[in-house]
Amino acid sequence: MYPSIDKVKTILVHENYISEADSKKAEAAAQDTAGYIDFLVNAELLDKNLFAQAMAEAYKIPYLDLAAHPAQKAAAITIPEVVARTNHIIAVKAADKEITIASGAPDQLDSKTITSLFPGKKIHLVYALPELIETSYSLYEQPLETRFSHIIATGQRVAPEIVDEIIKDALTYRASDIHFEPRAGEVVVRFRVDGSLRDAGRVPREYYENILNRIKVESGMRIDEHFAAQDGALRRELQSHIVDLRVSLVPTVEGEKIVMRVLGSYIQSYALSDIGLNEKKLPILQSHATKPFGMILTVGPTGSGKTTTLYSLIKLLNRPNVNITSIEDPVEYKVAGINQIQVREQSSVTFAKGLRSIVRQDPDIILVGEIRDRETAEISVNAALTGHLLLSSFHSNDAATAIPRLIDMGIEPFLLASTLEVIIAQRLIRKICNTCRQSIPVSEALKETQSANPKLARYFHATDTLYIGKGCNVCSGTGYKGRSALFEFIEITPEIQELILTSPSTRQIESLARTQGSQPMFEDGIEKVKSGITSLTEVLRVVQPPPEKL
Repeated sequence: MYPSIDKVKTILVHENYISEADSKKAEAAAQDTAGYIDFLVNAELLDKNLFAQAMAEAYKIPYLDLAAHPAQKAAAITIPEVVARTNHIIAVKAADKEITIASGAPDQLDSKTITSLFPGKKIHLVYALPELIETSYSLYEQPLETRFSHIIATGQRVAPEIVDEIIKDALTYRASDIHFEPRAGEVVVRFRVDGSLRDAGRVPREYYENILNRIKVESGMRIDEHFAAQDGALRRELQSHIVDLRVSLVPTVEGEKIVMRVLGSYIQSYALSDIGLNEKKLPILQSHATKPFGMILTVGPTGSGKTTTLYSLIKLLNRPNVNITSIEDPVEYKVAGINQIQVREQSSVTFAKGLRSIVRQDPDIILVGEIRDRETAEISVNAALTGHLLLSSFHSNDAATAIPRLIDMGIEPFLLASTLEVIIAQRLIRKICNTCRQSIPVSEALKETQSANPKLARYFHATDTLYIGKGCNVCSGTGYKGRSALFEFIEITPEIQELILTSPSTRQIESLARTQGSQPMFEDGIEKVKSGITSLTEVLRVVQPPPEKL
């Protein structure tokens, strides 16, 4: 719970964290304090940790980053949940004679109630971000299956309450997807967190039909259809948070399987500086993104973060004097200030037809969710050639392969050479958990990879310090929390333009790009390993070393 915008503004402006002009921009864009802060963070005018430090200074108490130093369950439960939620606090650490309590609104704290809970103990009050305190309340929760049993025992509103509990847990663990997988006698619920699936709980099979029908109704699907794939969407408000979910249903031999894509604010909050771009690549992308025309492509397999990169670019370009229009399938994130069109095959709104209409809508910037066919590719290239900046994603294994693939689709090489600005290939990797991160020698890290190839050692010095995640409660024992990305950039220089005119092979493009400073994705991964962002094992899981290096 944040204080009023006026109070936050006074603190930030008075202490010179932001300018008065920046504050006015944020006020114009915000409906509440959270929106005001989000605007400043997304516009890269203020760092969230810096904001928290400013608030702590204003309240004259220390700041505690709950993401790096999470609350201990044994301490948290010393304060009854209702008291914690009412006062917006969480007990972080407890000892015999003292206790540390984090608050997001110290000026609204009922001090008498708190002191009565801990007679004779010294209370250390610290400031923490309200959203991290809210997340910490998961320490009060019982396991999902225990809650299922309680809901079933009541016999009332079983289906809606089970669905609510599952979605609530998915938000708590920052899951990107929720899977309902029917088995012989039960339905397994799994969450995809940081790219990896993990079991969340099990529901008795006899309750699944009601749960299924509940989700179908809320998602706008047919409840009398059991043998065809269906797609839908639903919106839920849980604990004052609105979450959008995209729902996919397919029939399997064991029953209808559901996957819900979570489109929560934590999924769409990335700025360019958050997605793993290093200091060399960030200016390259920013310079190409601010050109008035041309084509920027993100390439990679499904689930490699291409859409996140495109939306991060859109955030950079989204200004009042610019007309941005997108055509997507589906529209995953609704962005204020952008005209977003949903592909609908049944009403003949395809990528190609929609893109033709967009060109007649006087756009400055066009976002095409994906180039899937020759017609869409041709219209995209022509749009980029006629004074529009066009951003799109494309399926190819690496940046160099995208050019031969587009030529094979029927795009004339001279048009491609004239329009392409930069190709970004990417893969998602898991980040080492900051809470349980520990250093290991290079020799041990190489052994951990279980790789028989000794030439990997050439990427490291014996004195390098690498890191792994030991596994803790914060990361659910995985050693990883959060994701970053590995990138490979190919800038379309005059020399590469000349090469494109000859309809080159992937190897020819790759070879020339390397001589001009293009870095292989694996080497970007090695840099992230050395800086402690991820582990060598994780990089090798996602991408292999380039052949010429081994």
